[in-house]
Amino acid sequence: MKVTVVTRSGKELFKGGLELSDSATVADLQEEIHKRSKKFYPSRQRLTLPVQPGSKEKAVVLTSKKSLKDYYSGNSNNLTVVFKDLGPQVEYRTLFFFENCAYYWSFAALMSYYVNHPLYTPVSDLQMKIGFGFGIINQIANFYCHILLRNLRSPDGSGGYQIPRGFLFNIVTCANYTTEIYQWLGFNIATQTVAGYLFAVVAASIMTNWALVKHRRLKKLFDGKDGRPKYPRRWVILPPFL
Repeated sequence: MKVTVVTRSGKELFKGGLELSDSATVADLQEEIHKRSKKFYPSRQRLTLPVQPGSKEKAVVLTSKKSLKDYYSGNSNNLTVVFKDLGPQVEYRTLFFFENCAYYWSFAALMSYYVNHPLYTPVSDLQMKIGFGFGIINQIANFYCHILLRNLRSPDGSGGYQIPRGFLFNIVTCANYTTEIYQWLGFNIATQTVAGYLFAVVAASIMTNWALVKHRRLKKLFDGKDGRPKYPRRWVILPPFL
């Protein structure tokens, strides 16, 4: 098959187009663009289908895992795509890793300072056991929640949004956040430091914001109309408060 890659101004990016196998995917096209340009690695590329001038329709963005044949019109063996350079990209996983490292390590250092300070007064053995026991139970529950979320994805990593079900997800939209917040509550019951409670408040605030966004999105996607399932009534993150 032949793929013609043009810029948004209509200029052909590679003279004569690109020749790819009939079974090629969008990811294969992105790799070929990178190979030919040496500059535009896949995460810098945004590929869309052409839109007629003056049309108010949104351009269809090509999904990397899909076959190029999914975007053909008619029986043509030629495909034209519009290329946009997104500029240098920092991989999300890398950014997320460094942000989390800075966040957790900073608070870990602060909590360590309080716990190891000569004036620190430990809680009773019973309170420590209750706190850590509660935290461990929620840590295990959090791990299971992530397994349930992982199982929502198809083997190829696709599948789009789905309604989480099972275990705590039957009553809470973001049960993974719920168990993480309660895990840190258990830690603070066992240690009782200003830094620990500050960490818990900041973490709970961040995760509550994420949970509200996700809850609204799921309710909008699953509105019970046009054959779509209706999102069940659930707490967002912290029953019985929210």
